[in-house]
Parts: sequence; C-alpha cells; structure tokens
Amino acid sequence: MSQAETRTHKATDEVLYEVSAHIATITFNCPDRMNTISGPMLNALTELLLKADRDPDVRCIILTGRGRAFCAGLDLRGASSGSTGLSGTSTATDIDLRATPPTVLFNLGTPTICAMNGSAAGYGMDMALGCDIRIMAESAKMAAAFTKRGIVPESGGTWLLPRLIGWSKAAEIIFTGRTLTAAQCVELGLASRAVPDGEVMTAARAVAAEIAANAPLAVQASKRLMRMGLSEGFDEHVHHVFLQLLPLLKSADALEGMKAFMEKRPAEFKGR
Repeated sequence: MSQAETRTHKATDEVLYEVSAHIATITFNCPDRMNTISGPMLNALTELLLKADRDPDVRCIILTGRGRAFCAGLDLRGASSGSTGLSGTSTATDIDLRATPPTVLFNLGTPTICAMNGSAAGYGMDMALGCDIRIMAESAKMAAAFTKRGIVPESGGTWLLPRLIGWSKAAEIIFTGRTLTAAQCVELGLASRAVPDGEVMTAARAVAAEIAANAPLAVQASKRLMRMGLSEGFDEHVHHVFLQLLPLLKSADALEGMKAFMEKRPAEFKGR
C-alpha cells in the first residue's frame, strides 16, 4: 500500500478505524456521551487493536476520541443493566481477561500513542496510561476518580501509575481520587507534552510519522525489551537484548540502515 492510500474499517459506528502512511488511527466515536465505553465498544477496541498489530503495513497506532472528551470511563448505564457484561452479578473466580483492551493494549508489539483530545476519567485514564506515549490537549485532564466511586483502578492503573511516577505520587493520586490538569500530567511525566486543543492530532501524527520512518522490527523489539525490563534483573535483561539483536543484524532493514548511514541518505525500511 502506498503512503498516500488510506484504508478504513468499521467494527462498529462507536469505534472508527483508519490506516494511512503506516499509521493506524482508532477513534472513539460517541461524543454525545463523552466516549464512555460500552460493551460493543470494548469488543470493537480489542478487535481493532489486534487488527492493527497484525497488519505489517502498520508501524504505529494512535488512539483518540471525537468531541470534548477522550473517554469518560465505562458506560455505567449499560453496566447497571448488565448489558456490558461488567455488572457485579458474576461469582466466577476464573475470569479470562486476556482479550480485554487493557491486556491487549499492554501486549501489543506496535507502538501506541494516546492523542488525548479531551479529558480521560476512570477506565479512560487507565487506557491512556496503557499507551506508550501520551500527548494531551491543554484543556484535557486525567481524573483518577475511582475511590470517589467506591472502586479501584480496574484496568491496569494500580500497576501502571507507580511505575510511571513512583509510589508516593501514585499513592497520593489514587487514594485521593485526584484530577490532574494537562500541565500537571506533563510535570509528573504522565504525558510527553500538552499542545493547543486543536493541534493534538497534528502533534500525535508527527510523532507517529517519526516512529514509522524507523525500522519497524527494531522499534517493536525495543518496545518488547522495555516491557520485559519492567520485571527482570539487569543480567537477564542484557541476555534477552542480545537474543533480540542477533536476528535483527541479519535483517534487510539493518543492512539498509547501515547503507543509508554510509551514503548519508534517509533509509527506506521495509519491515523485513
């Protein structure tokens, strides 16, 4: 597919999907309810994340929303009626969460960028934290309102937040249910930058384009190693780095990267 070509896919009207210039964009499309997540949206999001990750033409994924909010959490109206499958009526102790968006998002090999067009609360905040990079609109906020609603960060927040900003700051935010401005998120390291409200997608696409211009196998291996490094010792990690490096050195992209450097020209990577 040429970089000028754009492909679209619709799993549901509530979640939109587009691929252009090696970048897949997944958009929450329920601005009337601030993109709160319904059961069908959960299924569609999982489907589209996996679709993008399996597509050899996709080198970066952008997750964003339409309207004034990125995602205001779960659709509690659906949850209260049991239609999302998230009601508290189940007593199962062997719930399989492997196909849920937070788990799928964490395990993707493809880099992910959250283009926070607006505020994220609850499930939406956890989902934003699950992305590799966050770029926020200046008016956007992150609301860790879980304890104010009598629940916990149910979608990875208790694992992600302490690793991103340290135990003390994460504890203060989660225990108090605090809401953070975009500027505070940048200061804490929860977001890479805050940009004017109308420029979030432009900024996200610029970063995605930089990522897509690099060797995709090397980018994916780097992400894989960073994720592994969260739970292993240094000696073990260096061993894994070496095992990742050996096949990369034999790839056509590694040869192209070295040739491009010697010839002082931009590399043209093919992902093989």
